[in-house]
Amino acid sequence: MADSKEKLFSEFPPVSTQEWMEKVTVDLKGADFEKKLVWRTNEGFNVKPFYRAEDLEGMKIPESLPGEFPYVRGTKTNNDWQVRQDIDVSDPASANAKALDVLEKGITSLCFSFSGKDFTAKSLEVLLKDIQLECIEINFRTCYSEAVNLIKLLTGYVKAKGFNPANIHGSINFDPFKRMMVKGLDTDIDLKKIVKEVVEAASELPGLRVLGANPYLFNNAGAYCAQELGFGLAYGNEYLTLGTEAGLSAETVASNIKFNFGIGSNYFMEIAKFRAARLLWAEIVNAYLPEGSCKSAAKMAVHAITSEWNQTIYDPYINLLRGQTETMSAAIACVDSITVVPFDNAYKTADEFSEHIARNQQLLLKEESHFDKVVDPSAGSYYIENLTAAIAEQAWKVFLSVDEKGGFYAALKDGFIQQEVNASGEKRLAAVSSRRESLLGTNQFPNFNESAAEKVSTNAEACCCSHESVLPTLKFDRGSSAFETLRLATENSGKRPKVFMLTIGSLSMRLARAQFSSNFFACAGYEIIDNLGFETPEEGVKAAREAKADIIVLCSSDDEYATLAPKAFAAIGDGKEIFVVAGAPACTEDLKAIGITNFVNVRSNVLQTLQAFNKQLGIN
Repeated sequence: MADSKEKLFSEFPPVSTQEWMEKVTVDLKGADFEKKLVWRTNEGFNVKPFYRAEDLEGMKIPESLPGEFPYVRGTKTNNDWQVRQDIDVSDPASANAKALDVLEKGITSLCFSFSGKDFTAKSLEVLLKDIQLECIEINFRTCYSEAVNLIKLLTGYVKAKGFNPANIHGSINFDPFKRMMVKGLDTDIDLKKIVKEVVEAASELPGLRVLGANPYLFNNAGAYCAQELGFGLAYGNEYLTLGTEAGLSAETVASNIKFNFGIGSNYFMEIAKFRAARLLWAEIVNAYLPEGSCKSAAKMAVHAITSEWNQTIYDPYINLLRGQTETMSAAIACVDSITVVPFDNAYKTADEFSEHIARNQQLLLKEESHFDKVVDPSAGSYYIENLTAAIAEQAWKVFLSVDEKGGFYAALKDGFIQQEVNASGEKRLAAVSSRRESLLGTNQFPNFNESAAEKVSTNAEACCCSHESVLPTLKFDRGSSAFETLRLATENSGKRPKVFMLTIGSLSMRLARAQFSSNFFACAGYEIIDNLGFETPEEGVKAAREAKADIIVLCSSDDEYATLAPKAFAAIGDGKEIFVVAGAPACTEDLKAIGITNFVNVRSNVLQTLQAFNKQLGIN
């Protein structure tokens, strides 16, 4: 069989890159290759339409092996990631019952979230009752000021219950920087002192990582891949600096850091991001380690969380698709654990159904698709290896920009990081507004007749801090937020405007324009009335009035607009209907001269245009 395969491939002569380029040049018919086929990423580097073996020449990372420094291919020789579920703790007994239930359903990692205030040894005993800590990964998120107390409580509990401390694995997400970014509050503690206290408090639980670096916050604020990674590396490096300056060894500090990254929807870019993250972090930690020492401390512990930035209220089941591809990216990239955010997280507290689906999104990849059986399957891919190198280069520039500001803490106090991330978030929101970035169901192909006002409930995150903000904060507007505000305003107004498609003339163009316009106006929740076509503009206007339309959209070809648009506009006369031309015809200026002011086309800013129509229609 092997011989037959060898013979088969020998029948195909090798094709050089030059031959490929010659073929591409012919097919482009004179178009510029760089402008037509080379993609400029938001990360600041170019991506070619195809890669060849020679693109790997000189690269060292493809030679790496799983579990070996610099860990670009993973920190272990298998890909058995932990399936995590987060549980908010308002009542320890209820949280314990839920934890025991989900552990029976495939979860292998738990994360309990609570403020930590008034949390006692008794509370912990109730919370962890009957949970076999040596068999799972156990994680906690609590107020940074309560971290030392929680570590001591957990250490005492482990000893009291007879667990082997060496077999306890997980994390306590001590993070004094999060409130600076989220609440605008500076730290009120000696950072070097508290980092040392936290690490030393956990010394009896060597498998517990207690310093939390949380670049998922940047992801949820709209940061680009390389930006999230660069700032995330600076996040972790700040702990290394503080800990070593406090007298701890670099190996001890590095072994206590856990990174919590977000996962965006740019599938291949995210795979490369995690590979680049391990590569760069290994080099950073190695720079702190004494020469000749073991490099295992340079292994990056990575937990990945599906993005909240691209979750939507409308057409929420699309969130399942987004979350699934994001989970696949992280799994292929060999992260240590994954949390899938429930699909309904954008508008309500997750229920049993949505949490069940979120668990199964990971379990399907493991149990049916066997993603856990292959380590770093993307290794050797010319495209992925080049993406990894390119993202690493850009992320390193971001990292150095923070270093120039005096480090992560100094850059936060200066507002530099928040401003940089918010600027990226605003660019992405603008791209969504103009459809340069698509969110299906929101700014593209919305569900015309969906309503959401009745299902939206907000749940503010509890915080034990109560001070006035003094620092710039990250902005966590989701990509769909502005469109949802627009559409909810339509729903809550009690009036649903009717948009009538006056289709006439060229069959192909009127159908295309009607479909475009229907999707365009449905993004605001308007009622769409489509038609097969009319013989005259006057006939169409009459039908629109009979349908009690608020907006009449003329859908035809550019060539016919010069004649049809003035006739339709005249037929409306002094009527209350808003007249719109679908397209950008050459006669636009002539049409404007007679009073036609509304045009919708692919260059229109969808959000701003619809906001203007809402205002005209009296919807606030």
